[in-house]
Amino acid sequence: MSLEIVAREGLVLLGCGKMGTALLAGWLKAGLPPGAFWVIEPNPSDWLRASGVHLNEGVPPAPGVAVLAVKPQMMGSALPALQALGNGRTLFVSIAAGTTIASFQAVLGDHTPLVRAMPNTPAMVGRGITGICANTHAGADGLAVARALMQAVGQVVDLEGEHQIDAVTALSGGGPAYVFHLIEAMAVAGVAAGLSETVSMQLARATVCGAGELAFRSSETAAQLRINVTSPGGTTAEGLKVLMDPETGFPALLTRAVAAAAARGRELGK
Repeated sequence: MSLEIVAREGLVLLGCGKMGTALLAGWLKAGLPPGAFWVIEPNPSDWLRASGVHLNEGVPPAPGVAVLAVKPQMMGSALPALQALGNGRTLFVSIAAGTTIASFQAVLGDHTPLVRAMPNTPAMVGRGITGICANTHAGADGLAVARALMQAVGQVVDLEGEHQIDAVTALSGGGPAYVFHLIEAMAVAGVAAGLSETVSMQLARATVCGAGELAFRSSETAAQLRINVTSPGGTTAEGLKVLMDPETGFPALLTRAVAAAAARGRELGK
């Protein structure tokens, strides 16, 4: 099912906060007509009000897709609004962390086609990445629809199964926050080294953004890009001795951070 068919049959978007807005903006930019979308959002932004979509007008009788974009803690109260669409031909795509396929099937019905997707906030600028998996009722066709929808805001990777979704949530879902904190920490370190707060933040922010863009465009591995910057015995090499320490450096620290976030995802799913 192509995006054109999805547009013809209609798409319901339950929740239109930051991520829902990023997705909707990407779909509209991809050329899908505003009239193809039915959005349920109790606190619509000015942008959403002016977007031309069907806003809080109910839902069509048999939409092609329903995208669930409310926060996990709100899913229990919001999902019953779409319960009548369960066990039918409507494909449900959830971007909520911690809410399992089994939880959705308990509300919507065991025969409901379901895809879980975990995008991240760079989708707001068309540079997101999403991991997807599906139940048997969605199958390859459902995955193809979800893949096409998420490709409107970035890259998509197919997962082996739902057992990997918590790892994706922890790594790429929360990853932007880790990178933003890296910028904060670099700026603080720059101030400690003698720079003003303004100059240090400008340097840190531009450095991380530039390095990310270089990694995105380059065909070289991240390891090789690191080596390219590092002169033997130079200043960068000294800094990397600290950051690459096997016990206190980035590898150990980020492994613990991702593990903690993945564990929390599993807790939310219980």
